[in-house]
Amino acid sequence: MEVITRYFSEFTEEQLQQLGALKELYQDWNTKINVISRKDMAHFYEHHVLHSLAIATTFRFTKDMEVMDLGCGGGFPGIPLAIFFPETKFHLVDSINKKLTVVSEVARAIGLQNVTVQHSRAEEIKGRKFDAVVSRAVAPLKDLWHWSRPLIRKAPGQTGEDVPHGLVCLKGGDLGQEIFESGCKPMVWEIESLFREDFFKEKYLLYVPAR
Repeated sequence: MEVITRYFSEFTEEQLQQLGALKELYQDWNTKINVISRKDMAHFYEHHVLHSLAIATTFRFTKDMEVMDLGCGGGFPGIPLAIFFPETKFHLVDSINKKLTVVSEVARAIGLQNVTVQHSRAEEIKGRKFDAVVSRAVAPLKDLWHWSRPLIRKAPGQTGEDVPHGLVCLKGGDLGQEIFESGCKPMVWEIESLFREDFFKEKYLLYVPAR
């Protein structure tokens, strides 16, 4: 938790309790359903929670916005973001149902009221629109944008520059070829400029605005 409070200080007592409960919950669930690499559990808050909250350093999700976490796995970045933005509605989607069991039970255990889940592939979702889509390294940018674009509603006329209407994703490594092949022109931030830990070298935050 110290690595979180080093960079974020304006948590309510409830948010601190929710964040503080996450590691034990995930450790327990990980013995039943492997959603996090076991060697990663020692760095749970840095590698998973803080990494997810990199999005919150640059963007804010406002009251009643609807955000989809595409390929949420065990709930990242969706669960940390739902704690950080309690008035935003987060819809966590994954094609592996047992991972969604973990997401649902973790959200229930910490009292998150702004999280829903759906067992589906993103390309199979019909009749839903979201203000933004978030994702963490689940597929090439070309595919993420292809799946996300039809699900993002047209942005309202007046929004702050820090309120995203598009795809926000966390990625790592050399992204030059991947960005070229996507046909997108994303805004890119180096996460190591946000967080000093070595883990964040060559990790990036990308934003593709809806067009």
